[in-house]
Amino acid sequence: MRYHKIANETIRRLPIYLRGMLFLSEQNRKTISSQNLADIVGINSWQIRKDFSYFGDFGKPGVGYIVEKLIRHIKKILKLDKEHKTALIGVGNLGRALLAYPGFGPYGFNIVAAFDNDPAKIGKKIENINVEDVSRLPALSKRKVDLAIIAVPRDAAQEVADVLVEAGVKGILKFSPHHIEVPKKIKVISIDIATDLARLPYYMSA
Repeated sequence: MRYHKIANETIRRLPIYLRGMLFLSEQNRKTISSQNLADIVGINSWQIRKDFSYFGDFGKPGVGYIVEKLIRHIKKILKLDKEHKTALIGVGNLGRALLAYPGFGPYGFNIVAAFDNDPAKIGKKIENINVEDVSRLPALSKRKVDLAIIAVPRDAAQEVADVLVEAGVKGILKFSPHHIEVPKKIKVISIDIATDLARLPYYMSA
């Protein structure tokens, strides 16, 4: 199912709602109101109801949202109702931390391959993943990997992205601050911790 003309901010909030619902599921909660969900995720209840209204009527009057049903709905909207094989490129300090991070599983992400160009790392097993030579990236096309995480130095990001596109990767999460050029059909999301941190002092009282 495809949804058109949905604001990017709404899509950005859906994983936050999903995280809250997964937490509730772990607590064996069966139903929840929009206000209770708002208290958990820190987003206004009216905003939650508005975001959900784009996709249909998820709630029931007097009952609220059925937790497991809403989890299924959000996963379907975000296309998280199936496993996404993911490749990690760059196994430095950040890459190692990402391999050890346990939070990908509930969203259906499975890092199945890791690559680096450092001979000292190639062939080693980290978090049960064998580190492969970056020259093997083109082989991803045969492994049904559709997502990739780039955690390489900025001067290598474009070259890595070019190879990933040729290998059939459809989505890239990039930790490099360097802008990369990819075809319009490829979605790139950038995370730059330093620039996000740089915004904080502006909001701080003197």
